[in-house]
Amino acid sequence: MASGNVRIGKPAPHFKATALVDGAFKEVKLSDYKGKYVVLFFSTLWTSLLYHRVQQPYVSVDSQFTHLAWIDTLQKEGGLGPLHIPLLADVTRLLSEDYGVLKTDEGIAYRGVFVIDGKGVLRPISVNDLPVGRSMDEALRLVQAFQYTDEHGEFCPAGWKPGSDTIKPNMDDSKKYFSKHK
Repeated sequence: MASGNVRIGKPAPHFKATALVDGAFKEVKLSDYKGKYVVLFFSTLWTSLLYHRVQQPYVSVDSQFTHLAWIDTLQKEGGLGPLHIPLLADVTRLLSEDYGVLKTDEGIAYRGVFVIDGKGVLRPISVNDLPVGRSMDEALRLVQAFQYTDEHGEFCPAGWKPGSDTIKPNMDDSKKYFSKHK
């Protein structure tokens, strides 16, 4: 894996790439998503995050023409409806390298998930080896937890889900939380 330029709590590396978006080629940049949460993922395609105020560009080392052929084939076979997710072409491998997911010996990307907040700051980072996929449920839970903490200033414990108890950042309320959740 390349070392990359990603650090949790630091600005996400800027990207600009040609993408397949709603059946057309378009230049997509990280700055296009200012003010929105972004789940940038490599090597797989997800759709349900769209319903949680999250933008989700998909990055592949394939060309935009390969993406077009792939989507066209899947839609003709009835396995895929309209796709509104930008499919970014990383043919130079620079985006994969910047994000530290490039498997240099094969020129492909490991399975990476990067949550970027509305200010362009990296929050969680997860990178898996090729044979193991990522949990979409966990990625969604992390987005929801970071959105909650950003809005309320409270802490979300491990396994937190919307509606669950949080830890308030003061001594008395923290003690109440921990005495309730032994």
